[in-house]
Amino acid sequence: MSRWASVEGSSFPLGMTWIAEEQAYNFALYSKHADRVTLLLYKEDNCNHPVFTYQLDYLQHKSGRVWHCRIARHATNEARYYAYMIDGPEPNGRYEWHHFDPQKVLLDPYARAVFFPPTFDRQAAIGPGSNVGKAPLGLLSSCEDVFDWGRDKRPQHEADAIIYELHVKAFTNHPHSGVRPDERGTYAGLIEKIPYLKELGITVVELMPVFQYDPQEGNAWGYMPLNFFAPHHAYAANTPTCGQHHEFRALVKALHEADIEVVLDVVYNHTVEGNQAGPVYSFKGIDNSTYYFISDKPWDPYANFSGTGNTLNCVNRYVRTIILDSMRHWVRDMHVDGFRFDLASIFARNEDGSLNWDIPPLFSDIASDPDLANVRLIAEPWDAAGAYQLGRSLPALRWAQWNGRFRDEVRRFVKGDPGLVPSLMSRLYGSDDLFPDDRLHAFRPFQSLNYITSHDGFTLYDLVAYNHKRNWANGHQNTDGPTDNYSWNCGVEGDEHILPEVTRLRKQQVKNFCCLLFLSNGTPMVRAGDEFMQTQQGNSNPYNQDNAIAWLDWDRLQQNRDIFRFFQRMIAFRKAHPSLCRSRFWREDIRWYGVGPAVDLSYHSHSVAFCLHGASQQDDDFYVMINAYWEDLAFTIQDGAANQWRRVIDTSLDSPQDCREPGAELPITAQHLVVKARSIVVLLRSQV
Repeated sequence: MSRWASVEGSSFPLGMTWIAEEQAYNFALYSKHADRVTLLLYKEDNCNHPVFTYQLDYLQHKSGRVWHCRIARHATNEARYYAYMIDGPEPNGRYEWHHFDPQKVLLDPYARAVFFPPTFDRQAAIGPGSNVGKAPLGLLSSCEDVFDWGRDKRPQHEADAIIYELHVKAFTNHPHSGVRPDERGTYAGLIEKIPYLKELGITVVELMPVFQYDPQEGNAWGYMPLNFFAPHHAYAANTPTCGQHHEFRALVKALHEADIEVVLDVVYNHTVEGNQAGPVYSFKGIDNSTYYFISDKPWDPYANFSGTGNTLNCVNRYVRTIILDSMRHWVRDMHVDGFRFDLASIFARNEDGSLNWDIPPLFSDIASDPDLANVRLIAEPWDAAGAYQLGRSLPALRWAQWNGRFRDEVRRFVKGDPGLVPSLMSRLYGSDDLFPDDRLHAFRPFQSLNYITSHDGFTLYDLVAYNHKRNWANGHQNTDGPTDNYSWNCGVEGDEHILPEVTRLRKQQVKNFCCLLFLSNGTPMVRAGDEFMQTQQGNSNPYNQDNAIAWLDWDRLQQNRDIFRFFQRMIAFRKAHPSLCRSRFWREDIRWYGVGPAVDLSYHSHSVAFCLHGASQQDDDFYVMINAYWEDLAFTIQDGAANQWRRVIDTSLDSPQDCREPGAELPITAQHLVVKARSIVVLLRSQV
């Protein structure tokens, strides 16, 4: 007796599944409001005419909200790709803005790989009418073919976690990258650069979005996803069937062998389909009013908390299901070690747009999932509609969070803005004002993900070389991107006609930023290229610049070896001293001073010092003197005799004196030390 599922198909799992024992494909698609669903199968050489068409009957092929069928392989006529056509009702009022078009070829949201035919055309998906032969298609394969993971083991870094944010293509696509020409800008190209990451001391790479996106949309960063399961095809050097999957897995495996974690920057808050003027590729044509937040304005039907035109309805359990299934796929099948969630505050939005300050469903689902609860989870704790939930305000108490306050306040302090000494002390301490370790919250300092720069805004070099953004190349009349980057050009705008002393000051400021980042309690993140002063010529938002503006220029590594060495030494210094990054806050181990015994907390103060005792961590003691003033300041050591201390770091000095090698620290002979203008000095006292 045959099983019902063998005839009718199964509603679980969603997507296309290969049933080996039956030599058949199972298709399952969620659509609450569809009236008619048709499955289309295409051969590789003809994406205009399906070789197999199957119209699903709701009486036989629908269970609850899921349409399903099962097709034997021998009946597929050697088809290679698949898609759907779906029809349904017209928009019927508030919160139900349907977007059904029976002429649109639609991509399965669960497709494991996406094929773009040679005639692919984004414009054909915009507006009503047929996009046959011009639509992206799903690959008729699970892409879960055997991959030899060997003895792959997930690295787990704690006190030694150094996060490095990079863009797969931009990292190696420059002709000076040293990567083989046929592998530049690819997953394989990144593998070639793993020795460099090891040399720098990186332990966690955070990959900017690698989900499949629309190659004709113009967002080269990947923040406009088309699909949540498929790796972006253009980042693969090898592109046969499932080639991008195998190449991505090879990248993960190679990084793991180098003891480096892999974290994905994921965009689960919106898609490339945009608002009512955007294309119909997938979600919109399958069940628009389920997948997206719908407003009560017929003339503006999409709630736009993402700033990109639409917002995924993460309150709906089927939308949450696809997000969770996607995460499990990347953890189980692709072996990634964590996620950074773009605009994570959207997950806390109720259907009416209000914020759920308690336990939003998606946060709860992730926390209770055994595959996901213990991977590295990082939130960008805000959205584009005004939500700002940094610290205790974000209803995900165990997640790490991008600390925008650390970024802004450290930038302003180093720049020389007044009134920031108290703020700097909080950021160095671990931001316990934002992440309190009281009985109710019990936050840990490592949940503060500290950074000076990210893909958003200036590079670290541009932060000290430009007062004003130069985004004209982006095509928005210089109106896009962050306007106030809290930057200071050190007296000259840009790189034209600069004097050696300006270059020297800029390098000193870069070292100051680096020093404060790695001396702070919390988890540090570095933007790729900052370690050799990568520049974007003042462009603070090169999201659509797939060119030399955004690609890392590896010639600058050779030009700025001294800065690379400083970053390298600071990373090694942090790893060697677990006292700096702790599971708990510094508490009684920290003593704060000024140039003298008392901290100057006044508005016009630009200096602070502290002594961090390391005995509780079986570590050395540190005395740090920070001078952001534009004149030299004389500090007096307040803890112990001068001859107990040795100088490790002085950002005012040239390499290699700016950060001395272990065992080569300089003995201190005087209780009074002059700390040069705009510089930081770090002393070390060994525990005998």
